[in-house]
Amino acid sequence: MQGRAGKTPRKEMVIESPQQYKSLAEIEAEVEAGSQVATVKPKIIEPLDYENVLLHWKTEIISDVLRDMLQFPTDDFQISALQRQGRTLFSTVPETAEKEAHSLFVRECIKTYKSDWHVVNYKYEEYSGDFRQLPNKVLRPEKLSAHVFEVDEDVEKDEDTASLRSQKGGVSKHGWLYKGNVNGAITVTMRSFKRRYFHLAQLGDGSYNLNFYKDENTSKDPKGTIFLDSCMGVVQNSKVRRFAFELKMQDKSTFLLAADSEAEMEEWITTLNKILHSSFEQAMQEKKNGDLNDADDEHGKTELSTGDFQETFQTARDIESKMRSEARLKLFTLDPDTQKLDFSAIELNVQQFEEKFGKRVLVSCHDLLFNLQGCVAENEERPTTNVEPFYVILSLFDVQNNRKISANFHVDLNHPLVRQMTSGHGSGPNQQISGSWNDSVLEHRLASGLPEGAVRYPKQGIFSVTCPHPEIFLVARIEKVLQGGITHCTEPYMKSSDSAKMAQKVLKNAKTACGRLGQYRMPFGWAARPVFKDASGTLDKSARFSALYRQDSSKLSDEDMFKLLTDFRKPEKMAKLPVLLGNLDVTIDSVPPDLTNCVTSSYIPVGNFEGNGQSSALLEVEEFVPCIAKCSQPFTIYKNHLYVYPKHLKYDGQKCFAKARNIAVCIQFKDSDEDEAQPLKCIYGCPGGPLFTKQAYAAVLHHQQNPEFYDEIKIELPTQLHEKHHLLFTFYHVSCDSNSKKKDVVETPVGQVWLPLLKDGRVITNEQQLPVAANLPAGYLSSQDGVNKHSGLEIKWVDGGKPLFKVSTHLVSTVNTQDQHLHKFFHHCESMEMSEQASEGELVKYLKSLHAMEGHVMVNFLPTILNQLFCVLTRTTHEDVAVNVTRVMVHVVAQCHEEGLEHYLRSYVKFVLKQDPYSVTNVKTVHEELAKAMTAILKPSTDFLTSNKLLKHSWYFFEGLVKSMAHYLIEHGKVKVSRNQRFSASYYHAVETLVNMLMPHITQKYKDNLDAARNANRSLAVFIKRCFTFMNRGFVFKQINNYMNCFVPGDPKTLYEFKFEFLREVCNHEHYVPLNLPMPFWKGRIQRFQDLQLDYSLTDDFCRNHFLVGLLLREVGGALQESREIRQIAIQVLKGLMIKHTFDDRYASKSQQARLATLYLPLFGLLQENVYRLDIKESAPLDNCNVNNPREDSLVQTSMVTPQKPGSCIENALHKDVFGVISGTASPQSSTTNASSVHHADSKGSLVSTDSGNSLLDKSSDRTNSLEKNPCASALGSTVLRSDKLDQDEIKNLFMCFLHILKNMSEEALFAYWSKAASSELMDFFTLIEVCLYQFRYMGKRFIARIHEGAGPVGPDRKSLTLPVSRNRAGILHARLQQLGSLENAHTFNNS
Repeated sequence: MQGRAGKTPRKEMVIESPQQYKSLAEIEAEVEAGSQVATVKPKIIEPLDYENVLLHWKTEIISDVLRDMLQFPTDDFQISALQRQGRTLFSTVPETAEKEAHSLFVRECIKTYKSDWHVVNYKYEEYSGDFRQLPNKVLRPEKLSAHVFEVDEDVEKDEDTASLRSQKGGVSKHGWLYKGNVNGAITVTMRSFKRRYFHLAQLGDGSYNLNFYKDENTSKDPKGTIFLDSCMGVVQNSKVRRFAFELKMQDKSTFLLAADSEAEMEEWITTLNKILHSSFEQAMQEKKNGDLNDADDEHGKTELSTGDFQETFQTARDIESKMRSEARLKLFTLDPDTQKLDFSAIELNVQQFEEKFGKRVLVSCHDLLFNLQGCVAENEERPTTNVEPFYVILSLFDVQNNRKISANFHVDLNHPLVRQMTSGHGSGPNQQISGSWNDSVLEHRLASGLPEGAVRYPKQGIFSVTCPHPEIFLVARIEKVLQGGITHCTEPYMKSSDSAKMAQKVLKNAKTACGRLGQYRMPFGWAARPVFKDASGTLDKSARFSALYRQDSSKLSDEDMFKLLTDFRKPEKMAKLPVLLGNLDVTIDSVPPDLTNCVTSSYIPVGNFEGNGQSSALLEVEEFVPCIAKCSQPFTIYKNHLYVYPKHLKYDGQKCFAKARNIAVCIQFKDSDEDEAQPLKCIYGCPGGPLFTKQAYAAVLHHQQNPEFYDEIKIELPTQLHEKHHLLFTFYHVSCDSNSKKKDVVETPVGQVWLPLLKDGRVITNEQQLPVAANLPAGYLSSQDGVNKHSGLEIKWVDGGKPLFKVSTHLVSTVNTQDQHLHKFFHHCESMEMSEQASEGELVKYLKSLHAMEGHVMVNFLPTILNQLFCVLTRTTHEDVAVNVTRVMVHVVAQCHEEGLEHYLRSYVKFVLKQDPYSVTNVKTVHEELAKAMTAILKPSTDFLTSNKLLKHSWYFFEGLVKSMAHYLIEHGKVKVSRNQRFSASYYHAVETLVNMLMPHITQKYKDNLDAARNANRSLAVFIKRCFTFMNRGFVFKQINNYMNCFVPGDPKTLYEFKFEFLREVCNHEHYVPLNLPMPFWKGRIQRFQDLQLDYSLTDDFCRNHFLVGLLLREVGGALQESREIRQIAIQVLKGLMIKHTFDDRYASKSQQARLATLYLPLFGLLQENVYRLDIKESAPLDNCNVNNPREDSLVQTSMVTPQKPGSCIENALHKDVFGVISGTASPQSSTTNASSVHHADSKGSLVSTDSGNSLLDKSSDRTNSLEKNPCASALGSTVLRSDKLDQDEIKNLFMCFLHILKNMSEEALFAYWSKAASSELMDFFTLIEVCLYQFRYMGKRFIARIHEGAGPVGPDRKSLTLPVSRNRAGILHARLQQLGSLENAHTFNNS
């Protein structure tokens, strides 16, 4: 045999056993050093030009009855637009938002939240994975058909006689069963089963009865009898009870019985079926005999036609044949690998972007009752309530991290009569000023299903906590109408005596205060309770609110609250706090999934909102999510809220105002500093008032010149902010005591502060120290920090312009960013759109600055950022910009993976990624520009950190290429165009360059970064596989060849793993079969099977015409010459593909399976080359194989010899008469002498052929005259021919594939092979068949039991070597099977 390496003289080694020689690696090293024979690469076979072949053979393909196996379907993929489905009844984006938005960032954010999803659907994608992912799952059958084997007959005879014994030549069995009366009850339940003792008895006429008794005494009359001569069949029925079976009678009635165990049930079913089968045969024989006797005795009568009998007999045979075929399973069904769970190849279930919440908590406020009660109405019959209105503010405090983690939830629990005490006051003065930008927003929400009264008095709030732990508290602050000092106002609520008289006094004062100061609040008390038991989010439902503590006027801030909560679990410290006598009834619970009547924090109804208006809605309370990436999620809705927190005013040094003690802060949001400018109606109102107001007041501290504040004001920001938008704080001195002598003035202005909202284009959110102005002239925004910028602007500053007022803000917005790097990048992109003066050179600077972007900001705006990067990628004219864009993408992708958020990237690629519509000015495509930029980054001279990240997360970029290709074909209408014309030549060049640039990173640098190389290899395989769907398939074949050319025989195991992982992925393509063109490449009609031109070996033509399968088989053949681990990897890939073909419902018919088998016929030659390595007996001495051929002894002592088959003892033992018996040209008797030549030597049996004159060299010469030249191992690239034995798992897996092909190939193909193969090939072929019989033989129940008990294999007796009962099976093959079986320590499927 000549290898394809050809010219270089080489030596090959034969390894007899691992014990006798060094390791293969050491020998290879010696060979290379001694003989200077270099490792030979496999010959690269150029694939066929697939597209042109389809055109050339178009007529033959169309006329082929199995044309679906030869061509891709026309509807292979499509792009569908899925409407974005949100939680809310209508879009969260205001109708006017798009018109108002001017900045690029706001526009792109709105576009992100309004765009539909764009998904590429592959119609046959479910067939593109592992066989475990096929739509018809490969399930192991629950119950297998019971067979009786000869080897088990002795076992059955040795069993307990209570189970089965022989009696009068018949069958007898008895035991306890449960009997269910099916016919006498409407439904059968467990209680309807009665335990009875059953006895199977044969009557004198040969029929059987099944009697049952109450006990084991069968001498008494039975309680009942089942006549088995009326029974039609026995089947298992476990629907009602376990281990139950059913006897079906002729009258369509049934008897339901149940055993105590599965073994007992199977014994009863087997016994009863055996009786029914024998009775059927007996009845048929009697019918035959009776019909013949009648014909002989009654000659005058019409002669009985044999047709009736034939018909009956044929019917019985058909029934039996049908039952056998239905019970027969596919070859791979019971294979252990088929049932093995393997999730490595299972694709992730990628979900659309959606709002996600942490642990959601439903807070229900029921009542706030103080011990001081009275009747607020003059009618004494009215119910008693609190004597003045109280207001509750709930929020969550995280003591562990010192953060307030939720917005405030305002609750009004007052009785309607108490609410009327402040009915004359709104949330503040000037509530009826008309006209503002937000009126349209409010009207839109009311008209879209939100009743106006639904959120007027909310009592239930839904809080969300992303990071729950036991140190989170629900805090309730209690306020009342401003009346005086806290100590003075709380004193009546701390005493328990004279409550009635005190209630009347308090009620009188409260009415006066409510009538005059109803819009002002003052702090009163607080309470708290823990929320969670543990860090897993288990709610602490048993906890209750603490006692109501009096609010200390010097401890109002959030920082003071954290200190109090730190001591909350210390009773000795909490006991020192003054307590108010009352109770706050608030409960917490988990949020049910079917919750209705819920509105978001923006007052937008959630989808299942009923809107009946009868009950108050549940209000979702804003969560302040931690600013860390792992807790963040991509924004999917429009939200634009600003929370304002007045902190402190230092007014003890002011000299501008006579009185400034009871100071109220009024907050307004304005868009102009002109005199007539009105505040915007965008502040969220409090319970009982309108949804939005124009101003809000902070709580007032009595007689405090340096008041602290804890209030939170929530503002709905306009979509587009500009430099004139600002917050205006106005301070008022509130007169608490009315003066009858003078004009009663409730409030007096005592200063103003303004805070511009934008600084450098971004919203100000850090804490600010601001000066206070005593007057407010027009244009005041031009003056900042206590300095007059314009001399004409006369502003009088309080206390010399010192920063007296402390305020902070918190932005919760999905259309505004506070990150300076992201803001500057979008601002520069906007400048480039507006004018050409903004250079692309500066853009590189802003792109590089994006690497410093905060992690949570990157995640929050992930789709918007990636969309803009792809937009820049296709519009730039500078390669440097494109490369830096891709570098930023690499950084973003790597950051997401580091935080465990890669599923967001998958969602983006699948649902969001879509290039802007192509225009005349924008002709570049994402796939081409991205491929070029990836190539540039992978160049050796570039930053290795970035290239490693690109390799490690290359799946994202390759999937981006694939989706862009799909969109390009659809939008340009190129799906129906010839594949050669779908993409530009420059793109084909870019892909080829990318593959070539990527390969050294995989094959050479894998030691430095194994994970990156493995991920890149996997991603490249997925990309190449998907390219078959879009591109020129011949071009894709060439890329696979380029890939394979980077590997050589003798590579490390890791590279073999890479190579076969690549092949597994590519060969799993949903249209793998059409890609291999399972068709005969000849013309004309074939008249005889001898004329079939099928390939039974890996010829160049076969590998070219059937490229993928040829490549796979060549690589498997090469891997068989490598170490055991590599061999197993290769065999598993081949076997997995075979299993997939078996269970692919698209190719379920016999003709389709036969056509598929033709693709794998070269496996015959592959196995025949390695037949000498099939070690069916682990310890067979080599010397026994060479008894009659002394010349072969030299093989044991020589390490460098020509490749022969020294271990082919099985093959040499086959006599010529074996094939004579098979072909029918010789009788079995003529082979008996040859069979007797097999003898036993000592305790170890070895096979020695009497026809040893037919040496291995003769066989080698015969093989050269074969129809097909089988390539030797060197043709697959190896200089070393291995002769170490394959292990049992490898043999079994290879033979499973071999039998699968043999079972499915057509008879014509098999006959053609037999007629053209050389005698040596036939010898090898039938040797393979014989070894299959030996490998998969049944060893018996006793052998299996010993294996399971751990006793190890046992030497089988002669009966363990037989097939299922078939005693007429005479002939040489049956004898040879028994002789083979006498070998000791045989390994079979039974011990796998």
